[in-house]
Amino acid sequence: MSARVHLFDTTLRDGAQTTGVDFSLDDKRAVAAMLDKLGIDYVEGGYPGANPLDTAFFEQKPTRQAKFAAFGMTKRAGRSAANDPGIAALLEAKADAIVFVAKSWDYHVHVALEISLEENLAGIAESVAAAKAAGREVMLDCEHFFDGYKANPDYALACARTAYEAGARWIVLCDTNGGTLPDEIGAIVAAVAKVVPGENLGIHAHDDCGCAVANSLAAVEAGARQVQGTLNGLGERCGNANLVTLIGTLKLKDRYRERFSIGVADDRLGELTHVSRALDEMLNRAPNRHAPFVGSSAFATKAGIHASAVLKDPRTYEHVAPEAVGNSRKVLVSNQGGKSNLLAELERVGVTIARDDPRLSRVLEELKDKEAQGYAFEGADASFYLLVRRILGEVPEFFGVERFAVNVERRHNALGELVTFSEAIVKVKVGEEVLISAAEGDSGPVNALDIALRKDLGRYQSLIEGLRLVDYKVRIFQGGTDAVTRVLIESADEKGERWTTVGVSANIIDASFQALTDSIVYKLMREGATA
Repeated sequence: MSARVHLFDTTLRDGAQTTGVDFSLDDKRAVAAMLDKLGIDYVEGGYPGANPLDTAFFEQKPTRQAKFAAFGMTKRAGRSAANDPGIAALLEAKADAIVFVAKSWDYHVHVALEISLEENLAGIAESVAAAKAAGREVMLDCEHFFDGYKANPDYALACARTAYEAGARWIVLCDTNGGTLPDEIGAIVAAVAKVVPGENLGIHAHDDCGCAVANSLAAVEAGARQVQGTLNGLGERCGNANLVTLIGTLKLKDRYRERFSIGVADDRLGELTHVSRALDEMLNRAPNRHAPFVGSSAFATKAGIHASAVLKDPRTYEHVAPEAVGNSRKVLVSNQGGKSNLLAELERVGVTIARDDPRLSRVLEELKDKEAQGYAFEGADASFYLLVRRILGEVPEFFGVERFAVNVERRHNALGELVTFSEAIVKVKVGEEVLISAAEGDSGPVNALDIALRKDLGRYQSLIEGLRLVDYKVRIFQGGTDAVTRVLIESADEKGERWTTVGVSANIIDASFQALTDSIVYKLMREGATA
């Protein structure tokens, strides 16, 4: 029988402390629903009573299967648990479990709380007992446990033992400062398991040494049966243990898969990449392309000899199958690759060409020439697709741009406010028809150019009505005042499809215009338009 490891997600509480991350109430509900569907055992929602948003979030339970957990402090010194407003807020929350946080490092008890060690233990016992009596599942987060254990092991153990004996289901050992190493974690968790059974121990690791995932796994090896973490490793400072990476490891690596089970079923594991990227999309963050298991480059091969081997047998350079976690294999096209890379990538984007077709060499040479100029097609599938189709003579000339102009003016508006205003004019020819469009606004020159270009394309206008720009990135290919600028534009349409195009020029507006026109041409190709 495999041992059950319980997954506890704190994205909505500890993850919300990430710099630049702010969850709305709707965001919190959406994330809780994703975690619930994935198979997470516990979803920690926040600190009811601490702010209006968290209080509102706990007015109704947002999960069906996962236990919903509320977080708060043990009772304040000098008052009873029954007379503590923080504990009252926790008991009023619509939560299945209550997570108390308490100091377990004697240094913090003396300096931060300014109370005696005995008072801290009494606060732990009374708080746990009060929540237990109210019918809630109770956990204690032993803050700074590993630092506390190294400084005063007897007192750190006393904190854990006190909570367990008072009725806590879980005693969670926290590496709050994130500075403990895996061998230390393993040894300390094993020592604690002699006082509190491993089936009641959890691990909460921070990533300040880059060891949060390794530390969590070391704790499981030493007997802990609850693992806490956040989606994509969100969290203050360097973040928390990345629950996405932990799920992939526990489910797919034999060392853990054969000994432990988690609540994420095999069919749900295929949602892992989607969940990871959906969170980043919600937070308006670019996903980490190099993230283990779920990153867009996690199963990408660039070197020619590697690509050749992957095409023969993916196991040569893949530690797990990308499909298992909902990801996909990529054999990248670059100036480091050869025909094997190119053929694989052509097949992926839907272009079929024989290995002995002489045009293949033309495509490869053109590709390398473009990359020497600063183009990068690894993240711009749509422009790569169009580049190849153009070489093959398969891209109709839907429209021709005869000229465009962009003007940026800084001036005072009618209210006397200093504003920067942009206007753009685009002249295009569609068949024999010449069309001139203009746009203006305060959202920048590229936005004005984008609006003007898409304002009137004659007979193709109806096909691009749902097209919109959703992301815009600028990269400098060569430094200096004469730098070559690379612009990547991500577009989406009314069907929910997304694609990325690239433009390169010493002029950022020109580079942007290249990417914008490619985006429109790609959309027209997808719609089956003809010239």
